[in-house]
Amino acid sequence: MSNSNSRIKRRKKKRKLKGIFRRILFLLLLILLVVAGYFGYLFYKANNVANQTYEEIDRSKIPNHRQEKIKVKEDPFTVLLIGVDDTEGGLGRSDVLMLVTVNPKTKDISLISIPRDSRTYIPELGRKDKINHSYSNGGVTSTIETVTEMLDIPIDYYVTTNFQGFEDVVDSLGGITVDVPFTFKAQLTGSLKWKTYYEGKMELNGNEALAYVRMRKSDPLGDFGRNERQKEAVKEIVKKATSLTSFTKIDNVLDDIGSNVKTNIPSREFLSFIQLYASLKDTEIQSIKLEGYDQTINSIYYFIPYEESIAQVHEEVDSILNGTKHDINSTAEESFDSQ
Repeated sequence: MSNSNSRIKRRKKKRKLKGIFRRILFLLLLILLVVAGYFGYLFYKANNVANQTYEEIDRSKIPNHRQEKIKVKEDPFTVLLIGVDDTEGGLGRSDVLMLVTVNPKTKDISLISIPRDSRTYIPELGRKDKINHSYSNGGVTSTIETVTEMLDIPIDYYVTTNFQGFEDVVDSLGGITVDVPFTFKAQLTGSLKWKTYYEGKMELNGNEALAYVRMRKSDPLGDFGRNERQKEAVKEIVKKATSLTSFTKIDNVLDDIGSNVKTNIPSREFLSFIQLYASLKDTEIQSIKLEGYDQTINSIYYFIPYEESIAQVHEEVDSILNGTKHDINSTAEESFDSQ
């Protein structure tokens, strides 16, 4: 009798365990279907956003513009990042200009920030002016043409965003953490309130991050200090956007991008860019500095790049594009320190 009861209990226990096991499998299957469905939805939405943001440039106006198709995971290429200040209406001005150069084979990446007050020849105007005026006189095509004219570097892709887009993306990601180089105050857009940024690590929301990257007058390094903060913020945004913790936030980020970003990167290349980033995400990004001096002409402030520095920037970028990169920073610094 006791053996019979024991067998019955064992059968009940096995049935119970099987029931629990089936529920666990069902739950895992459900989670898998939800995740797969969400990935499918994100892929579908990302494709729509890519089509929404796509805007080609007038290649006929840009000298030496590469016409052949670029294999993103194999061929070296350049991307011009343009931050547009359109708060006063019209086309606006390019408040931020960053040129990224990538060589997938050699795994070399460089980033150069071009000071917005750089005085250079603007083909659309037919004269020299601040480089940020190139955008208000011809938009993206004029800006690319001007940067190409200035540095003699081919530009394959561009990405533009306005201030609202920058704020929205940072907020959708839950803010970013920056390392404030020194304590200063900056005025926030919209509310016009003043915020104090304390030296050291700080968590910033979108509005605070925008004021952080725009501040220049209180920086002892002027435009160069601001450029470094801009690079830091861009790197933090990319780092956070590609982290697992931001997986559920990507939907909102895609909405922000669709509303505020324009690019000539075709939607068919987006997957290649993601795969390339995954293979290069731990690669150190080399910062290239454009050297020059301050000058006031007709009561207007300009940054005048040294011709030697422009030549060295071209040489460094060209070496990355050709796979013959070599370190010229030390000699460049010594050269300009003596001027």
